[in-house]
Amino acid sequence: MVFSNSLVVDSPNVTYNDDFITSTYQYQRSQARIEDDKLVVTPVTTSYSFKTARKVPKLGLMIVGLAGNNGSTVVGGITANREGISWETKEGPKTPNYYGSITQSSTVRVGADENGDDCFVPLKALLPLVEPNDIVVGGWDINNTNLADAMERAKVFEYDLQRQLKPYLKDIVPLPSIYDEDFVAANQKSRANHVLEGTKQELLDHIRNDMKTFKTKNNCESLVILWSANTERFAEIVSGLNDTSENLLAAIARNESEISPSTLFALASILEGFPFINGSPQNTFVPGVIELAENRKVFIGGDDFKTGQTKMKSVMVDWLINAGIKPTSIVSYNHLGNNDGKNLSAPKQFRSKEVSKSNVVDDMVASNPILYQEGEHPDHVIVIKYVPYVGDSKRAMDEYTSEIFMHGRNTVAMHNTCEDSLLAAPVILDLAILTELVTRIQYKTNGMDDFEHFHPILSILSYLLKAPLVPSGAPVVNALFKQRACIENIMKACIGLAPENDMGLEHRTRSDLKK
Repeated sequence: MVFSNSLVVDSPNVTYNDDFITSTYQYQRSQARIEDDKLVVTPVTTSYSFKTARKVPKLGLMIVGLAGNNGSTVVGGITANREGISWETKEGPKTPNYYGSITQSSTVRVGADENGDDCFVPLKALLPLVEPNDIVVGGWDINNTNLADAMERAKVFEYDLQRQLKPYLKDIVPLPSIYDEDFVAANQKSRANHVLEGTKQELLDHIRNDMKTFKTKNNCESLVILWSANTERFAEIVSGLNDTSENLLAAIARNESEISPSTLFALASILEGFPFINGSPQNTFVPGVIELAENRKVFIGGDDFKTGQTKMKSVMVDWLINAGIKPTSIVSYNHLGNNDGKNLSAPKQFRSKEVSKSNVVDDMVASNPILYQEGEHPDHVIVIKYVPYVGDSKRAMDEYTSEIFMHGRNTVAMHNTCEDSLLAAPVILDLAILTELVTRIQYKTNGMDDFEHFHPILSILSYLLKAPLVPSGAPVVNALFKQRACIENIMKACIGLAPENDMGLEHRTRSDLKK
């Protein structure tokens, strides 16, 4: 195995200059149709040109829910890495890292050398990416706790690390946020001591101004807004209220009640031209929000951070079905004691989470009509219980029961324990870093006069989100390795490299063909 931290592609299809990396890429796919009850497949090749700006901007990340466990963990983790803070534990001294981040801690195979040894580089070596240490983080919260106290309340980091981080975090106080007790659990009211007052229009205008002020004050060249606050109940989709962008903006002006805080933040972000990522499972992106993002060509992504149990489910079910094994029952049990668990103990907020976790197997089941007849689906049950004692150390237990050869039965049981926020923090960083990257990528095909950006709905982020938001008419992909390959292969296409095909023909054919 050969490893390097840097990469240059030597190809007539790729050019580097001070401003851009430009590539020509042949995108090959298969177009299928039914003729005379047969599936006829035709290979199709489309020539793409990609242009990626090389200058990495100073990135600001504004988190809604900054004083929560995720927010304090993100800021504390960046600070520890940036300042090189080491800390003592009962196992000995520890140093900071970005484990769990695919942009910072995963590698990509880019070929083999003359000896046949595989060659790898970090994913971040494919294209210029923002360094997480350089991200400026701010945001809003309904609670006025400074981040040093928020970190202590979260109980995620070891004591010695908390002690050393406090001087850096004690002066970081979130901006007041929007609180609507109709959308979150009643048990959150005691936490809400730092809230904005006013009509929906006044709230929208206020947070738009917060975004502009933060960007200017911190000399940021780019800004990403990310929801990491409480899970809300689902908003009702009402004709004339939130079904179009025009109706939604008019409803805000009328101060209609059925408009959630997360939707207001999404609208504010889009109106200011900043990408917005929804890290919770509620339907923030009502049709009017999606229409506005598409019309204004502002990037949006969602929904719900994908960290532990759902990632495992998308791997397990993909493996079982691809092996010709038929999952018939999937039962997931969770208990956690952080504020997220407390909020999810309310039925309407739990329902939002249940939907985002339930749909993760749908596309894999639909892919195999040999195993599943039309309308057939595994029994899929999800339980979440609030257990204060376990704090942020979430427990997830899963049981997969499958039908195997000659109607035999196979059961796999799995137990997972991990600090929830230590899984979520690197996902948040990846979402911000990859979203910023996409703002610098443009493409053009032979039939286009000018370069354009990708579709505003960032389905490329599906690897990091439980319920991926995709453009209308596009398939939803939940299989984890396909989602990871999408990110890798799009980045490779921008430097003129083919996707990894895993055929290894050079090792399976005559030696003279390897040259």
